[in-house]
Order: sequence, then structure tokens, then C-alpha cells
Amino acid sequence: MKKWFYIILTSLLFALIGCSEANNEDKVSLRISAAISLTEALEEIQTIFEEEHDVSLSFNFGGSGTLAQQIEQGVPVDVYISANTDWMDHLEEKGLLVKETRDTIVENELVLIAAQNTNINEDSFAKIDFQQFSHIAIGNPESVPVGKYTKQSFEEINTWNELEEQIIFTKDVRQVLTYVESGNADIGFVYASDVREDSNVEIVTTVDRSYHEEIVYPGAVLLGTKHEEAAKEFLTFLESQEAKEIFENHGFVK
Repeated sequence: MKKWFYIILTSLLFALIGCSEANNEDKVSLRISAAISLTEALEEIQTIFEEEHDVSLSFNFGGSGTLAQQIEQGVPVDVYISANTDWMDHLEEKGLLVKETRDTIVENELVLIAAQNTNINEDSFAKIDFQQFSHIAIGNPESVPVGKYTKQSFEEINTWNELEEQIIFTKDVRQVLTYVESGNADIGFVYASDVREDSNVEIVTTVDRSYHEEIVYPGAVLLGTKHEEAAKEFLTFLESQEAKEIFENHGFVK
């Protein structure tokens, strides 16, 4: 009797495991490559989206240029969200996007940061004497959008060429924040959304939008995805009121 009970119990367990594996296989998993400045907002959105949809999200956060290059080299991605239009344009020119899905997700602002209790008295970007700083951290303009916006702003006030020896290029916007927090840079340029309440930095000034290109985050579905409808559904969710409130709470402009 015990033997038959054991056999039946074992069969039931295997059946349950088989059903579980089948369910996992049926569940759609989306791979999202997104600008690193979106990390906290998208991770909060992930929890809500996965609760409301039978879809799991897997994020790869990094510099927009690095992510675009990975996609171009064949890394499988379902949705790409860039921190500027240039890298999205690049992938579109390569024929790697489902064009009709491209749309602006959020916007942001460029800010100058320094360590807390800084003695910088001038709060106008155009009036600050940047020669006083030994190290200025910015994202690499060639691959990091925030660096491109920063370079454009310096060029607008005719100081870019004068600061060559003081500028430290970083791999992404979060590294700028780390450099300033650690004291390895006197000042840095990041997005307003990067300066969190628990950060050891403060915003000195917001750079006037007229000094640089509009800071927008376009998103699109990648051509070749096996889950186009689910990917479109995720991008649509990012346009919802629920997502809008999360983005705004994290310092983005929606």
C-alpha cells in the first residue's frame, strides 16, 4: 500500500513540476535595453507591469551608445530606450527598428552638481568661472548623451576648448555622480533625475535648455523580436498615467 502511495505521490509531483515548467515556458520574457538614468524608475514600473501582465521583464542598463552598439552587433533585444534621439536614429537608419513603434517616453533636464555644502556662489551656468575647477566630470560625448548635451552647453558659452585638461570623460551618467560623490571630480553634469535625496551631491544650477538639444528618451521595439505585441504593450504602458507618476516622482519630465 505504501509503495503504491509513494508511486502516486511521485507521479503527482512530476505532473505539478511539468505544469510549472510549461507555464514558465509559456510566459513571455522581454529583454529591455535602456539608458542607465532610467534604472530606478523602470525597476519600479517593472513590479507593477509584471503584476498586471503575464510578462516578465529583463533589463540591461547602460550608456545609450554602448547599448545601441550591442544591438547593432546582434545582441538580442526586444525594446530599446535611449537617452537621446541620435542613437535611436542610428538604429533606425540600420533598419533595426519597428518604425511605427518609435515614440518619446520621457524628457529630462541637465544639471550641474557639486559636493554638498559647496562654496560655488554663482547659480547661473553661463556666469560660472569653470577655470577654478581642477576636475570636471562629464559623460563621453561620443557615446553618452548627457556628455553630448554638456559639450553643446559649453560650446554655446564658448568655453569648451578652454577646459580640455580639466575634463574627465566617463562611461555613463552614473559614473559622473560617483566621481563627484567620491571627490574625484569637483563638479559634474548629470540629469536632474540622477540627483536623489540620499545622494551626497547637490544641484548648483540647471542648465538652460536653449544651450543644448532637447533631452528626450525615445523608445522603440526592435525588428526581429519574437514578442512584438508584448513589446508594444510595454511601450504603451510607459505612456500610462500610472507610469507617468512614477517617472515624475523620479525627477523626469513627462
